[in-house]
Amino acid sequence: MKILIINPGSTSTKVGIYEDLEEKIIENITISAEELSRFNDLYEQTDMRYEQVIEFLNRNNLEAKDIDVIVSRGGMLPPLHAGAYVIDDNLCDIMRNRPAQLHASNLGALVAKKVSDLADIPAYIYDAVSVDELTDVARLSGVKKYPRRSFSHALNTRAVAMRFCKDHDMDYYNSNIIVAHLGGGISLNFQKNGHLVDISSSDEGPFSTNRAGFLPIYSCITIAKEEGHEGLQRYEDSTGGLVSYLNTNDAREVEKMITDGDKEAELVYKGMAYQIAKTIGSLSVIDNGKVDGIILTGGIAYSKMLTQWIVDKVSFIAPVSIYPGEFEMKALAQGGYRVMMGEEKADYLR
Repeated sequence: MKILIINPGSTSTKVGIYEDLEEKIIENITISAEELSRFNDLYEQTDMRYEQVIEFLNRNNLEAKDIDVIVSRGGMLPPLHAGAYVIDDNLCDIMRNRPAQLHASNLGALVAKKVSDLADIPAYIYDAVSVDELTDVARLSGVKKYPRRSFSHALNTRAVAMRFCKDHDMDYYNSNIIVAHLGGGISLNFQKNGHLVDISSSDEGPFSTNRAGFLPIYSCITIAKEEGHEGLQRYEDSTGGLVSYLNTNDAREVEKMITDGDKEAELVYKGMAYQIAKTIGSLSVIDNGKVDGIILTGGIAYSKMLTQWIVDKVSFIAPVSIYPGEFEMKALAQGGYRVMMGEEKADYLR
């Protein structure tokens, strides 16, 4: 089975070919700032991204008719459950005209549909950013009009949780696992019997390399008064976290600063680990302390310094496993493979 994977990012399009579950080709096709500046709207990039995929196929002597299934990263759709959804006209209409939020990943389904139409290829999204399986009590925010939303790194965190269970001879659908995705944005979730029943999103949890994470509400009010809502948004998107404290978004640079004796850098980096550990602790109470494992994943999980600080604080809750990096491409391939083999059923977005 030949699987085409499409995973758009803000400045690149990652494309891959899998034979069943074996990775054959992966390309990360970058897009220059100059090229991006030609587009006034995110969705104007659709044709350009489509051409990137077609050129990728041509470079590798493939045609659309050679593909058995297409799996794309899912974008900021309205709330949906984990797993696969069919990419059809309705899903594309919602993605283009009524998304929950603008995000480069929204383009994935639109590009996949164009490729799918060339040879009537089945196409799916899998574990979209907007996977929402929060319990009723978890959805309460404190203000009735504004319930908590569920935006997290669902694709990577579900994939590593399944891998963890396989590695430890556990049943994923009969286990409680806390997963922390440590990247440019940090999100955590509690997976109970295969469902993301609660999460800590990048705007309500630990600060990261360039995001402020949770800010005290009165500080938000002050920032909005002094710097406008745009300033507040920037802290949550690009100028918070390590950038705000240390003027860098590179954790490796921070570690070098610490090694060179910079005490402020050490305090800030420990502070990030502290907030991650504290959030893991808060998630541990969701099922009355029943936690089978804690997983640290994402790019910053390569940092032995940071992960050790976290392990020191949370290992009393449950054993901690580290799966550094991200496994989105393989996770998409695995999802599509399971659907095609009849192990999972794809739903339709209504």
